[in-house]
Amino acid sequence: MIGDRKTIYLVDDNVTNLTLGKNALAQHYKVFTMNSGAALLKFLEKNIPDLILLDVEMPEMNGYEAIKLIKSKRETKDVPVIFLTAKTDGDSELEGLSLGAIDYITKPFSQSILLKRIETHLKLASYNNNLQEMVTVKTRSILELQNAVLKAMAELVENRDDITGKHVERTQNYLGLLIGAIIMRGLFTEEMHGWNIDWVLRSSQLHDVGKIAVKDDILKKDGDLTEEEFEEIKKHPICGEEIIEKIKRNTTEHGFLEHAKIFVATHHEKWDGSGYPRGLKGEEIPLQGRLMAIADVYDALTSERPYKKAYTHEEAVNIIKEGRGTHFDPDLVDIFLEISDEFNKRAHKC
Repeated sequence: MIGDRKTIYLVDDNVTNLTLGKNALAQHYKVFTMNSGAALLKFLEKNIPDLILLDVEMPEMNGYEAIKLIKSKRETKDVPVIFLTAKTDGDSELEGLSLGAIDYITKPFSQSILLKRIETHLKLASYNNNLQEMVTVKTRSILELQNAVLKAMAELVENRDDITGKHVERTQNYLGLLIGAIIMRGLFTEEMHGWNIDWVLRSSQLHDVGKIAVKDDILKKDGDLTEEEFEEIKKHPICGEEIIEKIKRNTTEHGFLEHAKIFVATHHEKWDGSGYPRGLKGEEIPLQGRLMAIADVYDALTSERPYKKAYTHEEAVNIIKEGRGTHFDPDLVDIFLEISDEFNKRAHKC
């Protein structure tokens, strides 16, 4: 059926070549002819073909110039391009292939060879598209499984000392708000260079994983902790690091886990060096830890715990403001104060 035929754009400044080419292909494909590179690019603005047959030697814009523009655009970069040319030297063919062409057919061409080449490349394109779709579906499935395992693992820990069981979700949301605000303001570009934001946010779910090693009678204690009990609590970042390291030894995806390890190890460090477990100070604390410190403290303040009532949003904001330059990175506190209303809105959605 005509409606099932693949679409081919044939581009040549020679009318005879266009006629011969269309006659050779019309029985098998939907063929549109164009007499210049400019005309091709105009067509491509509205319609994407399955394959392009492109003459190399054309006035104003030759085939090499045209394919550079085709391959530079997201919408057309994957369209197969076959060069048609009278040139037979190896250098010309190599140049065309290096620019992204999939084949190089010399003129005058044999109709049967042209049809066979096109058929082969369309089958390859279809196979590659199907393979890419399979990879995409498989990757999505793996990510969904990974997210489910991460969430289950994080909730297993947090449900031991968080009444609502939503701490991970809330802190991840707050973290996203802070990172979004940083990006909008063009700040911390060097520290965030190379970050995969999705990885960063997902890895933050593990920031309290070390609490799995803390006894329930300490986590759930209704009242102030003794000095000895607090020292036990302070061990959870180191325990968390050890857990992440064990996971790293059994996987090749270390980029994601590196973010998780940083969150685990540094979210209780303080700007003035009075935090734990290592007493890091100022920018010695990685940005991930400085960000999570604000998100984690805000959620701890505004959440009810066995040993305290929840603070109001306004009280939590004032406490974080008072911690500017002591507990928290002052620049991040300034950003937090600008967007704190969004924290309040996000808190009520969880």
